[in-house]
Amino acid sequence: MRVSVILFLTILWGCGGKKEKNEVTPVADTYDASKDTLRYPEEKHLRNVMMLTNGGENAEAYWSFDGQKLTFQKTDPENGIPCDQIFYWNLSDGSMIGKQPQLISTGKGRTTCAFFMPGDTTILFASTHLAGDACPEEPPRKKGEYYWPIYNTFDIFVSDLKGNIVKQLTNQKGYDAEATVSPKGDKIVFTSDRSGDLELYTMDIDGSNVKQITHELGYDGGAFFSPDGTKLVFRASRPKTKEEQDKYKDLLKKGLVAPSEMEIFVCNVDGTELRQITNLGKANWAPFFHPSGNKILFSSNHASEKDFQFNLYMINLDGTGLERVTNDPVFDAFPMFSPNGKRILFASNRFNGGTRSTNLFVADWVD
Repeated sequence: MRVSVILFLTILWGCGGKKEKNEVTPVADTYDASKDTLRYPEEKHLRNVMMLTNGGENAEAYWSFDGQKLTFQKTDPENGIPCDQIFYWNLSDGSMIGKQPQLISTGKGRTTCAFFMPGDTTILFASTHLAGDACPEEPPRKKGEYYWPIYNTFDIFVSDLKGNIVKQLTNQKGYDAEATVSPKGDKIVFTSDRSGDLELYTMDIDGSNVKQITHELGYDGGAFFSPDGTKLVFRASRPKTKEEQDKYKDLLKKGLVAPSEMEIFVCNVDGTELRQITNLGKANWAPFFHPSGNKILFSSNHASEKDFQFNLYMINLDGTGLERVTNDPVFDAFPMFSPNGKRILFASNRFNGGTRSTNLFVADWVD
């Protein structure tokens, strides 16, 4: 895997030496869009788009609390990664230029959804490695059908930056995954089927004080905290008819979820004031709060003729002001703002030379 880390470090450090933590090199008044070759002309919120990976399936890249590191998951069978494993980069001091990112997970089983813990010395992620070294079997794909597997062997772990697991936060049978951490550093939100349905739960940063947050039938997942730590945004399915509910329950018994109909929801961190933000149809997912806390970025195929085409959109917290943010003809998803709100990480199939690789990108954000 080749990585454009030198270019990224130029942004982080600037040309004249290391910058202070979270200091941002402003977009120059003489910005030349013709040199911003990884950005589509319509993408007015993005500047200085840079590709961080080149090959394989790279996704769910998330910043550290100090905005100088990132963690992500990767599948790359041609290079010995048969299913998702967790990696980390320190991009602040140049020590990893030209090197492979550090493997954080065990290299066994399958992993998902890594996130930095407070202090940036440990990383949270879910893994199936205790159930076996091999990648768990994926559901068969039939024409016109697509399902996400809900492996009941996922548990949530914490690893140091050398890949040594230092703690296991969940240990009961069933699906425990999709964990993220509050910017306040006090709570973790995750998805679990321990109630018999896929609901959101929170726990204290040490894994104690587990509380169920959502209670309606349907899949609730992919949750993130608001910048002030008081709200949650997440994707959810809400089967309405008896036929839809029966199908959802039947799939869940088989460890499957159909992600083709999901909308974006918001609630307080204790589950109160739950409300639906989008009503667009198709699949709306991978939401993340705008730094203001008043808007949400998310990925959606609601306006696409082909179901596999996803782009990033932005919407106000009251459901108004829907705006398209990205324009790749195949796939844009997993947006995350840096802690200072000046940059955005996302995954995309853009400019991959006609391959199927999904790569990680970083860009300056322009409001």
